[in-house]
Amino acid sequence: MTTPITSIFAAVFAVCLVALSLPVSLRRTKVGEMVGDGADETLRRRIRAQGNFIEYVPLGIISLGLVEAHAAPAWIVLVIGIILASGRLLHAIGMLGGSAFMRGFGMLLTYAALLVAAGRLVMDAAL
Repeated sequence: MTTPITSIFAAVFAVCLVALSLPVSLRRTKVGEMVGDGADETLRRRIRAQGNFIEYVPLGIISLGLVEAHAAPAWIVLVIGIILASGRLLHAIGMLGGSAFMRGFGMLLTYAALLVAAGRLVMDAAL
């Protein structure tokens, strides 16, 4: 069993995590705040963008991998992955840029990807 589509998304998400984490580290160094956010709004936003990514992406990747492992058509795996990636990207942009619309729409896409993956997994398990 191989999961090439999930592997590509996992690689992309790994790069995204570094892209979200590095600015947190740099800001921590700049403001001298190694724990917490020190009431620095920029640091707080960066921490939450990174944290939210970490809260949703692992389960998204696991679900995506299971959908692919259950031999779902490639287009379904791709659609779920693209929706998840788009949601995470829009959320991060909204969180870091202060756009409530982008942040909210990104979360809706994330929820949709997780629910579609969950639905597919339940359907596969029931059949």
